[in-house]
Order: sequence, then structure tokens, then C-alpha cells
Amino acid sequence: MPETKTQRSQAGRKAAATRKAHELERKQKEHDLERQVQVSEGVDRASGLSDDVLKSLESGSRTVIDAVRKFVDVVDEALPALPHGERPPRRREIVDAAMDMADRLVTIQYEFLRSVVHSAGTALSREEDRK
Repeated sequence: MPETKTQRSQAGRKAAATRKAHELERKQKEHDLERQVQVSEGVDRASGLSDDVLKSLESGSRTVIDAVRKFVDVVDEALPALPHGERPPRRREIVDAAMDMADRLVTIQYEFLRSVVHSAGTALSREEDRK
């Protein structure tokens, strides 16, 4: 039996609707994939930032420790030990003050880096929300 004009246009409409549905599905998959890539890039940037911050923190801490060590060496030369290995009280005060200063420096460094990481996390979150 030959196909009528109406049957052909219904088949054509179904085919067009199917093509549109496939096209929408393809575009949605592309969008989802692009979003995953963006999220992945954001995570990579954040982890890279975390690594950099940790390296900076470690480097700063080592620098502070080295500075305190050199300071104590200078104090040892300037105020040598008394007989029987006793240390002069003034030397103890100076070294304790240096240790307090080093402790404050490391604490300030940690607080600064924590603030940097928090700010970066907030900025990355805002960037993700905009996308």
C-alpha cells in the first residue's frame, strides 16, 4: 500500500523531533563534561595553591629556626658559660626572648597563610558559582 502524504509528514515530524531530542541530549552532555572539566581545573588550582602554601610555610619555619640557631650561637660567644657549665641568668633571658620572638613570627606566618588559603578558597568558590 502506498504511503500517503499525511503519513510521510508524521514520520518526518517524528524524525525531526527525535533529531532535536538527540541534539539537546548531546548539548547537555557537552555542558556537563565542560562543567566537570571546570570543576577539575578548580580543584587542581586549589591543590596546587595548597602545595605552594605548605612549601612556603615549611621554608619560612626553617628560616626562623636557622635564625634562632644563629642568634643562640652569637649569644654563646658573647656570654660564655660559667665554670661547671652554669649559664648566666642574663643569657637565659636573652635566649628566652629570642625564642618568644621566633614563636610569634611562626604564629604570624601561619595566620597569614591560613588567611591566604581562606581567601583563595572563597575566590574559587565564587568563580565556581558564577559558572
